[in-house]
Amino acid sequence: MDPCPKDGESAATAEPGRGGGSSSGVVVQVREKKGPLRAAIPYMPFPVAVICLFLNTFVPGLGTFVSAFTVLCGARTDLPDRHMCCVFWLNIAAALIQILTAIVMVGWIMSIFWGMDMVILATERRCRAADGDLH
Repeated sequence: MDPCPKDGESAATAEPGRGGGSSSGVVVQVREKKGPLRAAIPYMPFPVAVICLFLNTFVPGLGTFVSAFTVLCGARTDLPDRHMCCVFWLNIAAALIQILTAIVMVGWIMSIFWGMDMVILATERRCRAADGDLH
């Protein structure tokens, strides 16, 4: 299985209707709308993202806190119109939310999902770099 999907592979193809006899399908594309905290997750190198996932798994918020500093080192985010310091503070806020709500397990679960998102974004970054489309 190729870890880097091509452009057409991300779309789902619906099955044709049963009574129509037509063999053509409908292509549906789904695009996720991210809030400001989710969009502030930086595109990091893959090994750094895996380390942040590991840290978030065992110490909620620590990996998110580390990832905030990658923004100051030039990591790109999905908030290009915001200043680097603003994105840094958004990541610090996400880390604090994870730390403070870890007592009731919400922060711990959020922290693990946050780390998984970091790895997913790093994989996308790696795929774009392989295609020569990294800016």
